[in-house]
Amino acid sequence: MPQDFSGQNLQGHSFKGQDLTGANFSRADIRGTNFTNAILKEANFSYAFAGLQSYWVIGLVVLSLVFAVVLLLNIKAGLQFRLWPLIGAINGAIAVAVAIAASIIIAGSVAVILHIVVAVLVGTFILVTNSEPWWTVWTAWAVIFLSAYVSWQALNNAQQYNLVRQVAVTIAAIGGTRFCGANLTDANFTKATLKAVRLNRAVLTRTSWFQARKLDFADVVGTYLATPKVRQLVVSKDGSNQNYDRLALQGINLQGANLEDASFIGADLTEATLQKANLCRAKLVRTQLYHANLTSACLTGAYIQDWAIATDTKLEQVECEYIYTRLPTKDDPDPCRKPDNKSENFKPGDFSDFIAPIIKTLDLYRHQNVDPRAVTFKTLDLYHHQGIDPGAAAIALQQLAENHPHAGLEVVALEGRGHDKIRLQAKVAENSDRAQLSAEYFANYSEIKALPYKDMQALLAGIAEKDQRIRSLENMVVTAIQSNKFYAETYYNFGDTMSDNQGSVNISGVQGGVSGVAAAGQNQNMTGVAIGQISGAVTNTISQLQNADTPEAEQLAKLLAQLKAAIDDEDNLNSEDKTEALEQVKVLAETGQQPQAGMQNAAKTAIKILKGTAASLPSATAFVEACNKLLPAVAKLLILC
Repeated sequence: MPQDFSGQNLQGHSFKGQDLTGANFSRADIRGTNFTNAILKEANFSYAFAGLQSYWVIGLVVLSLVFAVVLLLNIKAGLQFRLWPLIGAINGAIAVAVAIAASIIIAGSVAVILHIVVAVLVGTFILVTNSEPWWTVWTAWAVIFLSAYVSWQALNNAQQYNLVRQVAVTIAAIGGTRFCGANLTDANFTKATLKAVRLNRAVLTRTSWFQARKLDFADVVGTYLATPKVRQLVVSKDGSNQNYDRLALQGINLQGANLEDASFIGADLTEATLQKANLCRAKLVRTQLYHANLTSACLTGAYIQDWAIATDTKLEQVECEYIYTRLPTKDDPDPCRKPDNKSENFKPGDFSDFIAPIIKTLDLYRHQNVDPRAVTFKTLDLYHHQGIDPGAAAIALQQLAENHPHAGLEVVALEGRGHDKIRLQAKVAENSDRAQLSAEYFANYSEIKALPYKDMQALLAGIAEKDQRIRSLENMVVTAIQSNKFYAETYYNFGDTMSDNQGSVNISGVQGGVSGVAAAGQNQNMTGVAIGQISGAVTNTISQLQNADTPEAEQLAKLLAQLKAAIDDEDNLNSEDKTEALEQVKVLAETGQQPQAGMQNAAKTAIKILKGTAASLPSATAFVEACNKLLPAVAKLLILC
């Protein structure tokens, strides 16, 4: 059970090396407490008061005052004897600046006043009690005031005085709360006071610093907090319009942050949490997001060119209306918007469908030691919601290719999400207007889909006689709908629709979209089992249909039994095609038992698949003859015509 130290006075205690996972230190006084090398995962330090104990504050302020006075006297002596007066004054000013800066960290602006008062008093005493030239004292005073200015600028993160600041912070943190080498993964420092705290070498993965106080005065050398604008970001959670290019931000906690229009080009956000962050229009170009959490983040309008994501990047419930896959340049002003049609936005779930194959492809590139940035083609993504007509889609793609031959349309990906959703992705030429292509495709698709069933089938048959790829592509679309498979191979190059190049007909699938790829050997070993299982299931379903009371059901069962036998006996069908054809016979038998509208649509699709399979075989085969004879009768019995 996690330990509870909330509200306790723990000044000067030592927890060095202890396992304090999940411990509660909220509102505790941990000034001077030693947590060196402790395990503090998920520990709660909200509202805790860290830093120096009182006696350390007094001692360090007095020490810095003594140091300043000694330097003041040395500077005066050096000027008097003309021993490199200018160099001595400058070196003294830097040393005093460090002392004053450390005092400011410890005691605030009061320290500046104390140093100036002491300097004036010492200088006045020297001037009154000695006969030294007046200018020596005035020079010493000038050094003090110059040192105060330098220290103030250093603590305001002026780059030219960064060394002064680092040394002063290190001195001020002596005796403060120590987290050196501690594991602070997922720890919470919300509204904690962290002045004079040592965090060097600590593990700060997903540590929350929201509204933490005095973090600028903590020793954070060697962590992402060493950069001033990063400290400001984690404390305020507001990085809108800011530039964080090429920064090492591994494990940073930006949950709920406003990062609108921020730039993270080349930044490393590995293991970062960006849950519910606003990344609208953010530049995530070449940003590393391995094992990062973007759950419920807003990515609308973000630029994601060459971003580094993987299957361990959490992108669940991301809000995104549109995305840009390229950062515009003078030579290439096209940001490659997705969806391609600028008048359309992603619907709920579309972004996940869009990004899933990209993640899988990037993983594949990494396993093959291929640089993803070498892939320069642009893609046209076509999303169908609430169902798709495979024939209309195939014809619309063919017409689009004919109308825009210079686009070099080439289908490269096909992803099914059940009956209601499917995504087609095609390569297009670099200079293609994808918004126009998308709009024209859907206009053609809607027009073709509105045709009567018989007219569309006649149109499809006529086109297929000239280009067999159309019928095969229709078959693939149907298969994707039925099996929820994601296809990652190149299918067809429509660049020359009248050529003899029929494109690739070898389909490799990933079940469930991107869940995993079955090895070829495993597929071969499972083929016989799969055919046997589906064959038995079809037989059982047909038997159930025969037991129905209607004469139509009995006649349909006889026709389907003949069709199943033709599939079983067809040597020209490979194992995968046999399995697929048997699955469609099973769908037809199930439709005969439950002739609802939804099942009739499934039956239409099943008949299309069977016809498409038959179209790929010689016309004299027994299976083709059986389809030509039996399928019209089956469709009539199911009232599909």
